[in-house]
Amino acid sequence: MSHLQPTDILEEMSSMRRYARSLARDEALADDVVQDALLNALEKRHTFRPDSSPKRWLLSIVHNIFISARRREQAEARRDSRFAQTLVDRLEPDQEHAACLQEVASAFAALPEHHRAVLHLVAVEGQSYQEAATILEVPIGTVMSRLSRARAALRSPRRFPGVGDKDRLKIIGGQDAD
Repeated sequence: MSHLQPTDILEEMSSMRRYARSLARDEALADDVVQDALLNALEKRHTFRPDSSPKRWLLSIVHNIFISARRREQAEARRDSRFAQTLVDRLEPDQEHAACLQEVASAFAALPEHHRAVLHLVAVEGQSYQEAATILEVPIGTVMSRLSRARAALRSPRRFPGVGDKDRLKIIGGQDAD
């Protein structure tokens, strides 16, 4: 049985990239899908049937990876919503800031997983940037960037409309650190 060669896979990369961008409508997400698809194709190239089209096989891998990622995101969104609700359910009903805390819990839960993970490690667990980088297996610059974006998302006035600057949520680190 003839196996698909890495060069055969690379020849179809532009088709894979175009299809992933069409599905994702986001260049960065599409590139992630293509990267995962390339890894998958290389690891499983022995399963390729020589009588079938390499392009069709590779595009189906792109499609399946994209669909799986969407399902994971949807499941994560449902978990995040339930998590935020459990935080709110534990509050006393007469607590003055219950509504604000609910918004904060929802905002934290709505952060992308990679932003939520780094924010939790640094702000909640007290890990240093280097420790967080080691745990997440990413460069320290990536930790700093993700942390900055997570803080900015929580700090955004769109997140808490009608809240004045003096009442806005203070996020430790970044521009709010006094």
